[in-house]
Amino acid sequence: LAPLERKNGWTVAEEAGHCGPDRIQRLLNRIDWDADGVLGDVREYVVEHLADPEGVLIVDDTGFLKKGARSA
Repeated sequence: LAPLERKNGWTVAEEAGHCGPDRIQRLLNRIDWDADGVLGDVREYVVEHLADPEGVLIVDDTGFLKKGARSA
């Protein structure tokens, strides 16, 4: 979600204004996520901001820039 070239606990924490990664790691590791709730929120946002009767949504997850011969 952040415009960072490399995303890890430290870089995301710094981008969020934290002095260390503890809060970000706690958020990712210990919080129970409601996947259906998040899906509903995202769907609501998309419909409100991007909806067009003639529009088409295309999701392309191949935008990850590869570095070197292999990527994890």
